[in-house]
Amino acid sequence: MPGYSNFNPREKYGNIKPELSAFKNELFDISQLKLNPVTGKPFEISSQNSVPKYSYLQIGRSNSGGTRAGFINGEAVLAKRIIESDDKLIAYIALGSFPSLISAQSKLDQVFKEMATAKPKYLILDLRSNGGGYVETAEYVANLIAPSALNGKIMYSEQFNQTLQSGKATILRHQPYLDENGKTVIYNGRLATLADVDYTENGNTYKFNKKGTLESIQNVYIIVSGQTASASELLISCLKPYFNVKLIGVKTYGKPVGFFGVNIDQYSFYLSSFLIKNAQGWSDYFNGMEPDLNVVGSANPILGDPGEICLKSTLSAISGKIQLIPKKTASISKRNIVVQSSVFSAQDNVGMIENRLRLKH
Repeated sequence: MPGYSNFNPREKYGNIKPELSAFKNELFDISQLKLNPVTGKPFEISSQNSVPKYSYLQIGRSNSGGTRAGFINGEAVLAKRIIESDDKLIAYIALGSFPSLISAQSKLDQVFKEMATAKPKYLILDLRSNGGGYVETAEYVANLIAPSALNGKIMYSEQFNQTLQSGKATILRHQPYLDENGKTVIYNGRLATLADVDYTENGNTYKFNKKGTLESIQNVYIIVSGQTASASELLISCLKPYFNVKLIGVKTYGKPVGFFGVNIDQYSFYLSSFLIKNAQGWSDYFNGMEPDLNVVGSANPILGDPGEICLKSTLSAISGKIQLIPKKTASISKRNIVVQSSVFSAQDNVGMIENRLRLKH
């Protein structure tokens, strides 16, 4: 970032009213400074004028330092089915969001327990409308899918910059560390601050810890869209090193970063603060994850309907009746499909995630 005198924010933004608009303009310009060497364009380039792709500013103070929190509106499980297609047994689950784990765990446990009874080798995850939510819940889903053999294996890690990792971000000494209930914490006989957080990659590496009884999944097919973002992309990334993962649909949103809130006066702002990497060190999906089979779904799909274009294409790909070639719309072959179904109500959702900051040991 340029020095204060070179950036000269008072001259650039001092005459913009109201104050919040000035700050948002400044935040946008800051967010455009870092260029993606692959594209030559800013990492935070957005289709919206003067709005960063990730970073944002709001009135009101952040509860930084607690669990990775968020706001989410919508059901976790929208639909579930066991599908018999030719000689293959396939589990289908549509996840509409990742709400708080305490509100979603019971339903997730129930659904995956039913799937485990069937012992399917194939899993179709429908994440086309899942914009993210609580990372803790996305992790839980990954642990429901993973077999016990993955226990202790790396799920993902978060990489902060060297200034944070080396403890040189002294400005954070003025930011109180708050627990998941928004309360201050005593650390070494004083109030903890964000400067006391462990920002090392080792301290921010998360591993598989099997949940539930599903042990049979070998192949994961994921239906995606431009609305598939954030914690949904994290789930996809976590599964890639360990399963045969194929994406069906259109390119995802592209958000391999996370943040924590920093409070200044009455405002809190969220800058892209860390990079999310999977077990293979992969994180390069700033421009979205490209599908293995490009299929444009309908605006109002009937989730779990085997005749719906995205699910129909996925089932054909599993059966080998169509070839997975990116950016090609496939023709669909007819075959016998036996379906057991259960559909839940869908709600719109907007997802936002923060980092679960942890104090140094």
